[in-house]
Amino acid sequence: MLKKSIIVFSLMFLVSGCATWSDSQVTKDGKTVEIASISEVEKKDPAKIILTEDDITDRKYTVIGDIEVTVNKTTIFNADPTPEMVDEALKERAAEIGADAIIFVRHGSVGVSFFSWGALEGKGRAIAFNN
Repeated sequence: MLKKSIIVFSLMFLVSGCATWSDSQVTKDGKTVEIASISEVEKKDPAKIILTEDDITDRKYTVIGDIEVTVNKTTIFNADPTPEMVDEALKERAAEIGADAIIFVRHGSVGVSFFSWGALEGKGRAIAFNN
């Protein structure tokens, strides 16, 4: 019986891997917009997206919309989501919609939910610089 328990626990541990998942949305003018419905935009490199908790005042920009992401840990064995993981998810979402930067970035706190062993939310406003 002990041997079976060890095997089952080992398999659960191996299957859990390093899995995390994230969810995100874009809000424009108070309405949620799916990425597929956003008109053709030039995709950006997520590594080049500027991320700041403040406003950008030295350049003119156009607001694309408010974005929100949630990074979850899918098993009890994974590490808790970090603000850095949320920042990466925000940058990826912003790159998909053609943003150059994300301003007013804020993070929630890690919490356990019905569908996740831990989740951390991030929000910000995606902007494109005027050329």
